[in-house]
Amino acid sequence: MGRTYFVEEAVGQYLSDLSTKLKPFVTGLLIGQCSPQRDYVIRAVRTPPKEEQKEEDIPSKLASIDEEWITTHASQVAQMLPGGLVVIGVFIIATPELSKDSQNALRKLIFSVEKSLTKRRLWKPAEEEVSDRAALQICSATKKVVCRTYDVQDPRSSAKPADWKYQSALSASWLALDCTVNVNIHIPLLATSPNHDLEKNTKNGLNRWSKQIEDSVFLINGQIKDDDTELLEGQKKLRGNTQSSTQFSDVKVLIQLSQGSSHRSTATVQVCSGSINLRGAVKCRAYIHNNKPKVKEAIQALKRDIINTLSDRCEILFEDLIINEGPHKKNFEREYHVLPQRLFVPVAGSSVMLSDYKFGDEADAEIQERFVEMLDQSVQAEDIHIAEEINTVDICPVTDNVDDTQQKQVTKATLLLKLQQNMGVVIAAAVAVFASIFSFNYFSD
Repeated sequence: MGRTYFVEEAVGQYLSDLSTKLKPFVTGLLIGQCSPQRDYVIRAVRTPPKEEQKEEDIPSKLASIDEEWITTHASQVAQMLPGGLVVIGVFIIATPELSKDSQNALRKLIFSVEKSLTKRRLWKPAEEEVSDRAALQICSATKKVVCRTYDVQDPRSSAKPADWKYQSALSASWLALDCTVNVNIHIPLLATSPNHDLEKNTKNGLNRWSKQIEDSVFLINGQIKDDDTELLEGQKKLRGNTQSSTQFSDVKVLIQLSQGSSHRSTATVQVCSGSINLRGAVKCRAYIHNNKPKVKEAIQALKRDIINTLSDRCEILFEDLIINEGPHKKNFEREYHVLPQRLFVPVAGSSVMLSDYKFGDEADAEIQERFVEMLDQSVQAEDIHIAEEINTVDICPVTDNVDDTQQKQVTKATLLLKLQQNMGVVIAAAVAVFASIFSFNYFSD
């Protein structure tokens, strides 16, 4: 018995429109949610054309598909998805003469996309997690739809048939879980680390922090609930409402500060040349289907959003530094940077909101352009909801002149950050000091 995909009707209309506009084929991503009982598809997004690509340069054979371009698009789209939403598959709309090669192309793309997405994750899939991904093939002439699945955990996986069923108002009343997580992560830069690779060190530090999030206790509306109970147990479910409406649950995250008496703890002294500090508060959100969802499904989705949102911001910052200040800035020294703020944008006919990140100097027009390019969605400026805001940032810069005597000391910088209630921003303080013996929070005589 194959899997069943319940698909938002708007997705069917979107795919139908693509089939009449783009020839001889078009590829894209399917966005949705997996669950043990059934899978949901709430968005489809075509692969954007390359900037330098002209109409006459569009490849005419499936063998010429730009796999790297599609996987890069998938990675960027994944950064714009809140918790609970994933790239659930890929699609190809092709002319009849190309249809016979479509399935091979889809299989290759599914595994390439999954490999690309797995590389950037700081969490591991659960053993019981659904690992099937959809391969959707549509004939542009006959409009025939063929859906199959592949198990991305098995490189030798063969295609299995799947049902593709359209449904109106599929995600009009999905459930949302909201939380704000305070962040104060200190990541030492080891003196032995070549060139003080900040990106690598940051990822290592976030890996350790992500394990704390995985082990945290989650209070849903002030209560600890058993994993296998229904999320809506004791609550009234919204029924008969086809309009977009969201039922929110407020979540508090209790991060364990110590391992307890059963774990032996040892102190480690490391020779460091500086440190990276991530401080602030991040807004996190996850969406879950309303078909009797379990508590463990909802908490898992929120955990992953917490981990992803901080990791993605750091990745976006490093990319921005490389683009705007050159590759040499990948290993910058003694600088402070504000990580991008999170924002949310509604999806028409759905209670789900998509996510993105903006730097303080970015205009609304740039955000709107990114949504059109990445998600093929027009966004009005008034629909852009900034989730986090900063009041003031006072920076005490590091002295540039460092003589031999000063090199024996550790320079301490103070970052003052005031956050509005229920809002926040993460400050990435990346400091590399030339000749310190211990962490930069300590001084030597």
